[in-house]
Amino acid sequence: MSEGCISSEVPMGWARVRLGDILARIEAGKSYKCEPRPATVEEWGVIKVSAMTWGDFDEGENKAVPDGFPFNPDYEIRPGDILLSRANTAAYVGASVLVRQCRPRLLLSDKSLRLVPAEGVNREWLAYLLSSPVIRSQISERATGTKDSMRNISQGVLGELECFLPPAEEQRRIVAALDEQLSRLDAAVEAVQQSQTRSGQLWSSILHQMTEGTLLRNVRRPVTWERTAVVAAVQGGIQKQARRRPVENKFPFLRVANVPRGRLALEEVHEIELFEGELERYRLESGDLLVVEGNGSPDQIGRAASWRGAIENCVHQNHLIRVRPGPKLRPEFLELAWNSPKVAQQLKKVASSTSGLYTLSTAKVKSVEIPVPSLEEQDALLEATQQWRAKQLAAEATQQAALVRAVGLRRSLLAEAFVGRLVPQYSAEEPAEELLTRIRVEREAAGTTKPRRRGPGRAPVQRQRTMATVPASDAPPPFRGDAPALGTATQPTLDLEISS
Repeated sequence: MSEGCISSEVPMGWARVRLGDILARIEAGKSYKCEPRPATVEEWGVIKVSAMTWGDFDEGENKAVPDGFPFNPDYEIRPGDILLSRANTAAYVGASVLVRQCRPRLLLSDKSLRLVPAEGVNREWLAYLLSSPVIRSQISERATGTKDSMRNISQGVLGELECFLPPAEEQRRIVAALDEQLSRLDAAVEAVQQSQTRSGQLWSSILHQMTEGTLLRNVRRPVTWERTAVVAAVQGGIQKQARRRPVENKFPFLRVANVPRGRLALEEVHEIELFEGELERYRLESGDLLVVEGNGSPDQIGRAASWRGAIENCVHQNHLIRVRPGPKLRPEFLELAWNSPKVAQQLKKVASSTSGLYTLSTAKVKSVEIPVPSLEEQDALLEATQQWRAKQLAAEATQQAALVRAVGLRRSLLAEAFVGRLVPQYSAEEPAEELLTRIRVEREAAGTTKPRRRGPGRAPVQRQRTMATVPASDAPPPFRGDAPALGTATQPTLDLEISS
């Protein structure tokens, strides 16, 4: 049976339910115009879907409510709330978080839902359930929307999702078991991530030693550094224009997306129309270094990779600068040196501008100084560096495999928890059917009283509330859900009483 499917066999004492059967209510906000900035601590803000995307509530992902704008403060987010993203990308629609603590004066948006568990349903158990494969797979299947970049899940669809409800005591045992196991798993993942960081730092250190000549004793020091223009030919590329739509004289065309740092990504290569003489001028040769002109990020500016002739008659766009090494440079040495820390510092410096953006030009690239040992020394340094690189790549493969296993273990734990296979069942405990009966009775009793509707003109109430946490008796332990993977429908929302 797939981990995302609900079993036909109901565990002892459990009940087959729909999600709506175990919720007291679902609350939603309303869309309206906000300031294009986060709210200050004194201002009210409306959360964005990114506040719920990564498994923990990120209170900084919000937009400020305009001063004096009326809204209903009853929809303020509080510690202990279970929030769910009802509109997001296909991978993250339906992503949920349990708010452990948050600043005051944050409101639900029209793209966020607050799920309130019925009396007797453990909120931490519900939060784990929402991140389990059995729920997330159903959300993925029922998501609506024509584009993966924006999918929707409606309150009605959420209420129809199928799951099992364990007895109240077993809910608590499941939460305790998941907390213990996932805490250990999180600690292991953190250790692997720290190892990845150290591996990256080691590689930067190796490149630094290579460019300084200190990686080997038999290299002359200090290594000579020369301007790129002296030891290489630098040239820009072709600007993409309407007249260059590929028709008759079309050729492969590399873009910025094809040049990550230190490697090429050639899974998707576009084409461009060339005119007389342009192929001879712009055609890439094996050994050419392709340098990214800029994308605004100081950490990515000038990233580069060598062309190895994988595609015949290939050219490049103007946002890639071609550096063709001369006879004093090995292409492999140039690529490693260009991606070294010392050259990266130069690139960041020459690329900076008064506007705060980072961009390169052929002139700036020509001014960058690079190390130029003798060819014999380059060969020796390359051999030593590549030996280190082989060890580092092997370590990275082991680290990545460990992270993949951790994802699988997390999914398995959550899958087992919600089909009755994580903790034992006890016949002496009150069965879930009795809990369901109480929920139905309370819901029917509450339904006889029509809720009072607030007037739309209610002004914001500036409640004096410091950084709040859940009282000790109700405080949920740290919640760690599964990574989202999802999609859904048109959203009916409760009125937040904000006039647009």
